[in-house]
Amino acid sequence: MPFIGIGLSTIIAIFFAIHAVRSGQNSYWLFILFVFPFLGSIVYCLAVFIPSMRTSRAGYQIESTLRKAIDPHKALREAQNTYEISPTIDATVRLAKALVDNGKAKDALPYYQNALTGIYQYAPDILLQYAYALFVCEDYLKARDTLDTLRTHNPSFRSDEGHLLYARILVSLNDKIGANEEFSALIDYYPSLEALSQYLRALVQWGEFDKAKIRLNEYQIRIKHMPRHAKKLNAQWIKEIEQLKQHIR
Repeated sequence: MPFIGIGLSTIIAIFFAIHAVRSGQNSYWLFILFVFPFLGSIVYCLAVFIPSMRTSRAGYQIESTLRKAIDPHKALREAQNTYEISPTIDATVRLAKALVDNGKAKDALPYYQNALTGIYQYAPDILLQYAYALFVCEDYLKARDTLDTLRTHNPSFRSDEGHLLYARILVSLNDKIGANEEFSALIDYYPSLEALSQYLRALVQWGEFDKAKIRLNEYQIRIKHMPRHAKKLNAQWIKEIEQLKQHIR
């Protein structure tokens, strides 16, 4: 087994060495990579490879995932410190979002409520985040009412994520007619396959397999003409849709 680990670390080191040569990095990186293949690869990845990819969506996601894995509560700690020093509206909302991201949506609700006062009472961005926190807490009625308030007081506000959230809330409320209407409008313009995946999941849940088959046919056409990079960005949703196929008869 140790020989397998050594071989793998060498292969990874060679990969990064090729990247170092092609990207014009200093030659000392080659020394580090081949003398200390395992540790050198980790250092090169964090110091050079990932930062060089920051301009791409994939690179940003990799970096974000690594940072969360190394210190998953860093953003929450920083948000708490900022709020304690100066509890501004921005700091309050930042802390609330960090709480939601760390699985503490219920704790985030009072902060959102405190932020939604005065001139920020109908702030669309805050209302949208608050509605999502309510959705996570399974307070679906209040989440729907919050989004209705958002739309009433901000008629020109547009949000793909908000539209998808509204459709998911209607599914949770078992409002089939409303959810069908929202999803039918949403999946035609939503930038990823997430909306279609959520809709298919709802149709399977409701046993509406004929509608699901129609949407699956549309998916097959769409995926056939989708560029490779778009398929990579939609990998999660493609996987989920393929799994849902098994339940559509």
